[in-house]
Amino acid sequence: MSFIINTKERSTQIELMDDFSVEGNLLRDSLDSLANINKWLGGNVVTLNGIKKVLKEYNKQKPLTILDMGCGNGDMLREVAEFGKKAGYHFTLIGIDANQHTINYAEELSVNYPEISYLQQDVFSEEFQQLQYDLVLSTLFLHHFSEDEIVKFLSPILKKTTLGIVVNDLNRNKLAYYLFRFLCLFIKNPMTKEDGLISVLRAFKKEDLEKISEKLHAKSTIQWKWAFRYQWIIKK
Repeated sequence: MSFIINTKERSTQIELMDDFSVEGNLLRDSLDSLANINKWLGGNVVTLNGIKKVLKEYNKQKPLTILDMGCGNGDMLREVAEFGKKAGYHFTLIGIDANQHTINYAEELSVNYPEISYLQQDVFSEEFQQLQYDLVLSTLFLHHFSEDEIVKFLSPILKKTTLGIVVNDLNRNKLAYYLFRFLCLFIKNPMTKEDGLISVLRAFKKEDLEKISEKLHAKSTIQWKWAFRYQWIIKK
């Protein structure tokens, strides 16, 4: 990959993680590495703060089902579970991922969280359309898809959810790319290195998210957050 990059348009290059047959130590190490990087750079806070905004006036006595698309090793759901316990909510948490090996690993790491369950599903499947939920999370997930694909699977989700969607995804930015390239000097996992750089180039500028919001006919707020993230809250 050339050191000189162009961030004007979103890249269509496929990430290694998008191969759902990936398994074993490489997959598990990659999932852990991504979770750690997300935590180090404050990414989890972006999602948690989004949840807090949406639930600001929610009655804590009412049960709440939260769906996490592209849940990875379940790190985000475990943080949401901890937040829910401390804040007095009654959460039912469901993690969705298309890779069964990823689901198996997430289940292993979440044995102490009875409120969390995991399903191996494709977000474009009829099976996924049958799920019921109040709030949907998308953390570093949407950039894996084209704009048309995002609109296609978010449209029915927005109609079904009772509260909305909290998106935490990357800002397509040259500085973000070069900073991650520097960070790669300290990352051992080859999949994490390659996918991380591709992720930045597949990421979004604010106008991309505004365009998608218009196509969804949705009310939304888009805020830039450190480190080169967007918190995009789509409301009913």
